[in-house]
Amino acid sequence: MAQQARPNLDLHVHYLTRVEGHGNLVVNVHEGRLEEARFHIVEAPRLFEVFVKGHPYAEVHHITSRICGICAVSHTCASLRATERALGIEITEQTRLLRLLAFNGEMASSHVLHVYFLAAPDLLGVPSVVPLIQSHPEAVQRAMRLKKLFYDQCALLLGRHTHPIAMVPGGFTHFPSEGDLEALRGRLEQARGDVEATVELFGKLSLPDFVRKTEYVSLTHPERYAFYEGDIKSSESVVVPPEEYRSVTNEYVVPHSTAKHARWHREAYAVGALARFNNNFPQLHPKAREAAEALGLRAPCFNPFMNNIAQVVETVHCLEDSIALIDTLLERGIQPEEPRPPTRLDGEGVGAVEAPRGILFHHYAYEKGHCVKANCVIPTAQNLGNIDRDLEALVPQLLRSHWPDKEKIRLHLEMLVRAYDPCISCSVHLLEVEFKE
Repeated sequence: MAQQARPNLDLHVHYLTRVEGHGNLVVNVHEGRLEEARFHIVEAPRLFEVFVKGHPYAEVHHITSRICGICAVSHTCASLRATERALGIEITEQTRLLRLLAFNGEMASSHVLHVYFLAAPDLLGVPSVVPLIQSHPEAVQRAMRLKKLFYDQCALLLGRHTHPIAMVPGGFTHFPSEGDLEALRGRLEQARGDVEATVELFGKLSLPDFVRKTEYVSLTHPERYAFYEGDIKSSESVVVPPEEYRSVTNEYVVPHSTAKHARWHREAYAVGALARFNNNFPQLHPKAREAAEALGLRAPCFNPFMNNIAQVVETVHCLEDSIALIDTLLERGIQPEEPRPPTRLDGEGVGAVEAPRGILFHHYAYEKGHCVKANCVIPTAQNLGNIDRDLEALVPQLLRSHWPDKEKIRLHLEMLVRAYDPCISCSVHLLEVEFKE
């Protein structure tokens, strides 16, 4: 029998637009030897840290919310928490509960958008969401209903979801009525059927079998599944306060990316839904834990493709936790409150929250109430090194199982990057793939 030729593969996915900006997926294999497997970020820096310098503390969060339209609540809250820590602002329990409720709305809204419109087409065998409308109309309609519900949840609390206006340092400028909250609660209860159908759908889909152990980093909190507040937890059994985030991220520059990479205890770490699930599984709502069991997701999980499944599980949690938060707010009664004022105008603070795509850091210094220094560490940037390591491990596996089917290899590599749910605020193009021999 003739010996099988050693594969040669030169794959370039130009402008993988499901990140904030532009990125290229590059894989080179020469005579069976992997020479490169990387996700190149080629977008110019956006310089938001420079934009906020010189602005008064009351304006900074309105600027930084523009970093991402999908994650505007997350960036607003990270910004507010950094400002409030810097200026000694103590928020009320009502403000905290309303922010938690808004966080659930954004988290679930983003997850629904990703799992249905970006991940599901690959899993259901169609090239994009457009043909999905024809092949699975009920799934698309379900996704639209859920997306609208969770978007409306944010808008009710914040004035609007994209770049919210009602959250300010120290509190809110607008409050929902008890009738508004009761109506939202009713809609959330009605949506249980759509969420259960989502669990059922993704339970029937087959994901690639790929395992690579890595470090998972997220917030953790003693009282609840952490989105809005908490300390930084590593799956390597280490917990540190948000103020020590630089010792966690250890950002560094790589030649193939205009975005920095991050590392902590290993060469790279992962953030996002799967990281939160692995680190905080016991604090999920019981119905979310049941969904995880039904979906075959168990902690710890080291398959990055299962991040999509973790997003479905978190959607269940967000819905059920939102109902519980509304019950608490209604029991307490909604009280109009003036935002709490600063106790000082000079100071430095760090805000750490969980955006849908992972842990997010904002760090500000103020003098006389004006921002003089800012640093933001974005989830997608923290994931880039881990994506590269996954690509390096996955390519040889795909060559063994799928060569010479280049289209299957390409699809699996694209699915891997999508599984991390890179920021999609600039996602407007289809992929253009070119093979070179």
